Amino acid sequence: MAKFIFRVFLAVILLYLSDRVNGKAKFKDVEEKLKQLNKPAVKIIQSEDGDIIDCVEIYKQPAFDHPALRNHVIQMKPSFDLKEVKINSKNESSKLTVFQTWQKSGSCPEGTVSIRRIRREDLLRANSVQQFGRKPQEVVLKSNTTIEHKDGQSPFFNNTKFTMPTVVNRSAATLVTVGYNYIGAKADIHVWTPNVESEDEFTTAQIWLKAGPGDNFESLESGWMKDSYKTTGCFDLHCSGFVQTSSKVAFGGALEPVSTEFGQQYYINVDIFMDPNTNYWWLKIKEDLIIGYWPASTLLFYLNHSSTLVEWGGQVYSSNVKKKAHTKTGMGSGQFASGLRGNACYMDNIAIVDFSMQLKYPQWVGTWADEQYCYTALNYQEGYGTLPVFYFGGPGQNFNCP
Repeated sequence: MAKFIFRVFLAVILLYLSDRVNGKAKFKDVEEKLKQLNKPAVKIIQSEDGDIIDCVEIYKQPAFDHPALRNHVIQMKPSFDLKEVKINSKNESSKLTVFQTWQKSGSCPEGTVSIRRIRREDLLRANSVQQFGRKPQEVVLKSNTTIEHKDGQSPFFNNTKFTMPTVVNRSAATLVTVGYNYIGAKADIHVWTPNVESEDEFTTAQIWLKAGPGDNFESLESGWMKDSYKTTGCFDLHCSGFVQTSSKVAFGGALEPVSTEFGQQYYINVDIFMDPNTNYWWLKIKEDLIIGYWPASTLLFYLNHSSTLVEWGGQVYSSNVKKKAHTKTGMGSGQFASGLRGNACYMDNIAIVDFSMQLKYPQWVGTWADEQYCYTALNYQEGYGTLPVFYFGGPGQNFNCP
């Protein structure tokens, strides 16, 4: 039986460095890859959901497999920290998720980081050992999609209409801001259990910070993901380069509890921000929990100064999007954005950080949905004096999305 899990994930996507490899993983290659991925543990935690968490000495984590980090000295916290403020006061009925299932079974000691162990069966499901732990390549078409502004008009920057790239095998519904230099973004992302139709598909709710032209961009991402047990992306610590500093979070570990329709709503808080003194991008979860950082030396150059585009929302990966028959993999809660609170997945307390070093709601935002009959996006203001709440999602295949 497929195991459905949530993943807190992170990624650095360098599209022009990605290669496609066909075929299934070979046993010999699997054994060698397991030795590379799974570092020696000083303590092992067996989670009730079947996961194994290895407590690895902090300087023996996978980050140090990266050539640029061989002599890296770990920075345990940023040189500054943004004061956490609630941008929107309408979230009082929601609760921060308990977080990760494995935490019920123990904790990792100081001086270690918690890492979800990769098992042989994980690798054997992969199309190739080389591609395991890498997000599938995004193939960008020449035709683009124009973002819809909140007043229904297409946005212009410097008298140029702004468009988003059309990506093969992806369907997204997002809130977008562009036109400035961003050094951070955050949101409270509500956690649901949408349907995932097949083992080579996944669905996410996340934040993207991007920089770079066309399909040669860099992207830092974090949020939750649901898949059918098959690991399909450059997520977690599978690709060296992210330096983990916390022993309290294991990337790829299951989240609980989750939101229920017209019941209690649960969320995770996700912050990504750059320390301007080091150009390290930090990941913070659960409002006051620093997880780690992407060092500037592991990026190329686009994100070494700032991000130029931020997105909040969901994405479905499938070879059966933008065609008939459409995948039944859901996004968000699996319900359309128009269902609003208690029915649709949403993000609130959305904010960006620019070089003023202040958390603020973006000056301009627009919504974008690749397939509006399959997955939708709605930035909805609930009342006077409050900021919009962003709703997104959908069931995939339905009467209007055959």
